[in-house]
Amino acid sequence: MNELDRAHALLADFPVVDGHNDLPWALREQVRYDLDRLDIAADQSAHLHTDLARLRAGRVGAQFWSVYVRTDLTGDEAVSATLEQIDVVGQLIARYPEHLVRALTADDMEAARQDGRIASLMGAEGGHSINNSLATLRALHTLGVRYLTLTHNDNIPWADSATDAPACGGLTAFGREVVREMNRVGMLVDLSHVAAGTMRAALETTEAPVVFSHSSARAVCDHPRNIPDDVLAALPANGGVAMATFVPKFILPEAVAWTARADDNMRAHGLHHLDTTAEGMRVQRAFEAAHPRPMATAATVADHLDHMREVAGVDHIGIGGDYDGTAFTPAGLEDVTGYPNLIAELLTRGWSTADLAKLTWQNAVRALRDAESVARDLQTRRGPSNATLEQLDG
Repeated sequence: MNELDRAHALLADFPVVDGHNDLPWALREQVRYDLDRLDIAADQSAHLHTDLARLRAGRVGAQFWSVYVRTDLTGDEAVSATLEQIDVVGQLIARYPEHLVRALTADDMEAARQDGRIASLMGAEGGHSINNSLATLRALHTLGVRYLTLTHNDNIPWADSATDAPACGGLTAFGREVVREMNRVGMLVDLSHVAAGTMRAALETTEAPVVFSHSSARAVCDHPRNIPDDVLAALPANGGVAMATFVPKFILPEAVAWTARADDNMRAHGLHHLDTTAEGMRVQRAFEAAHPRPMATAATVADHLDHMREVAGVDHIGIGGDYDGTAFTPAGLEDVTGYPNLIAELLTRGWSTADLAKLTWQNAVRALRDAESVARDLQTRRGPSNATLEQLDG
């Protein structure tokens, strides 16, 4: 049996929990949620990284669907757009019940695995989605959101982003209250996209495991979206999980400068640099044809995972591909069919079956289970917080 066959055999028992897939935003941008026009029961390889057949081929057993909204949506508009994202995930689950099943807990994830369906969870990407309201945070949890990424690419009033100028030194008093309330309700604190100072402040504050839903190792690729070694080293004490991403500009040093030029080209054409509509992709592909990009591979991602395992330990790593949220993907990981190629690469590097089972399935499930346990305890000791940004931060 070759390594790819061994990878498929392992994933049949311990499928991939992927921390981040932007299919809901792609459906918003491309067809305004018209699921008849972009039916993922059909082959959508011309338009998306994700459809049902390819999820099955990639051995995905649980998916955190990102209910992301862009940071230029603010206030009530951001909340409404997030609710629309949550709604389309519900539509997908209802439309394809033989493949997808709603999951709210670690037990739900395990039940889906036993039933052969893809556990569908949600993660909100960016604290702007709660509009500085702890009640809105709780409402998102009630609707099924199981992590909140504290920022996206821009700062918010109570937390610093990795890709913005530092403004509050990590987390403000209200930001720490957000973390505490997430602990109390059982929502995972996601530290992808946040500044290193925000990571450290959240780890100081949280009583439950954190996740990085789609971030890799800064020591391997020095990009601010990645995780510094001191933060990786803090994960064992916290119980958290760092889920390596596949986005080339975050994993391949040579791709960082190339992507900056590609982003500038998108803006020069009047497009958002994250635009993955047909028009956006035409602009990106034309730029790529004129300026061939440095090519990341499954081995590039494996280099990050090797380092993350060394620093954080095998119990604290996972996978978060960021499919349908990026214009470019590595060779061998072009879409959601690629996970077995990554596992095969790790097998060639001597990773054991037990270690790979932790990477693909067990660590993420355990982190959610532990967050649930912390929430049950905290709810016996304190009620909902109604603190406001103005009260705590002035």
